[in-house]
Amino acid sequence: MMKRTLFFMVFFVAAAFLVNVPRACLAQSADNTGINKRDQSQKELTAGQQGETKNDRDITQKIRRAIVTDKSLSTNAHNVKIITVGGMVTLKGPVRSEEEKKAVEEKAASIVGNANIKSEIGIAPKKTGK
Repeated sequence: MMKRTLFFMVFFVAAAFLVNVPRACLAQSADNTGINKRDQSQKELTAGQQGETKNDRDITQKIRRAIVTDKSLSTNAHNVKIITVGGMVTLKGPVRSEEEKKAVEEKAASIVGNANIKSEIGIAPKKTGK
């Protein structure tokens, strides 16, 4: 009797999980076509164009460390692209809110100054729960 009860409990939990997973996955489109097309432009900086000088690498590392150690920021904010070329920093990627965007920009500015930052950070659309 105990085995049968355990079996049904596991079965119902698994069924509930399987029914809800596809709905959660479909809640937000994973289509990055527009962003990918933008980044293919010769005018757009990509992470592959990160400067290789010690100064550029040090700047990028300091900014990344400042962003990642701030646990109030979202995973998106922690994953913003930081591209430093000749001391000029480009920030790219989505964040959760205008406040997060400002926080990331301020962290970078505290390291290289406002004049050396180009922000291409966008605000991600709010996820809609269904």
